[in-house]
Amino acid sequence: MESSFFESLAAWSEIVGGVAFVIVAVILFRKLGLPLIANAETARNAELQNTEHRREQLRAEVSKARGLVEEADREALAIAERAGADARREAEAIVAGARADGARLVANAEGELERARNAARDHLRIELIEQALLRARSLAGERVNADVDARLVAKTVDDLASGRGA
Repeated sequence: MESSFFESLAAWSEIVGGVAFVIVAVILFRKLGLPLIANAETARNAELQNTEHRREQLRAEVSKARGLVEEADREALAIAERAGADARREAEAIVAGARADGARLVANAEGELERARNAARDHLRIELIEQALLRARSLAGERVNADVDARLVAKTVDDLASGRGA
């Protein structure tokens, strides 16, 4: 019986030792393991929260950047439109100036042409008169004698005296 008692005591001792081991393991786990797990979980949660916060900041920055890009695009279009309008106005001013200069040059050229025509006409008249005088002198020398010459001189003097000759 004694041997059965010791066997029974040994069995119970193993059971109590196992239970004690489990209790000590649970206590150590709760004292050391759970705080480590809780700290790791808190750190991971904080990291996730920081990551989410950073993601939201980046989304806000991206949204703001997109707004700025859209505004820059609108401004670029407005600048291009203003530049086109300015270029059209400048081209119209240049064309108007060129037309005015052209009209002035044409008017000046027409005036010069008229003056040149008048000068050419006057030059032609002078030449014709000189040629006619030369021809008249040569013909007059052949046809006019002293008697005809005296009559012509007297008639010219009378015309000049009466105011008919001009």
